[in-house]
Amino acid sequence: MKIKQSFPPIADKSALILILGSMPGEESLKRREYYAHPKNSFWQILGNVFGFDYRMTYEQRTKALLKNKISVWDVLESCEREGSLDSSIKNDTIIENNFSWFFSEYPDVTHVFFNGAKAEKEYQKRVMPNLPELKHKIRYHRLPSTSPAMAMMTPTEKLSEWSRIKV
Repeated sequence: MKIKQSFPPIADKSALILILGSMPGEESLKRREYYAHPKNSFWQILGNVFGFDYRMTYEQRTKALLKNKISVWDVLESCEREGSLDSSIKNDTIIENNFSWFFSEYPDVTHVFFNGAKAEKEYQKRVMPNLPELKHKIRYHRLPSTSPAMAMMTPTEKLSEWSRIKV
């Protein structure tokens, strides 16, 4: 099984919101773009919530997020995983990203939104114990995964939940 390696965050100094996934899927890793799988609804949902065309180029979409003070990253820096599913991540191979660095680089972040349960679970288990000073500063919210594997919710239901991101 091959080690999967995440990539740097989409972020700038104006960031107030951090959206955290677990680990990019195969298509994202191949293209070096967050949420690159055409059936992942991340960009469509964020485009609807913030009023930009989700079909723009990746660079234009990331600029639209930054304009809305949103950063994107993953909880995991690396792990072993066959395919793209979170359930296939080998837990004993997980290395988390450096959140002490992230929050010192982007100190105005006040809200973290988890894109699915795995991101929240791994963050709480592996990151929170090392960030005690942030427990009172940041508000945490889990949102339904935008992955096509999360089929128990309709796109409209997901959009409704993700609309909470406008803080």
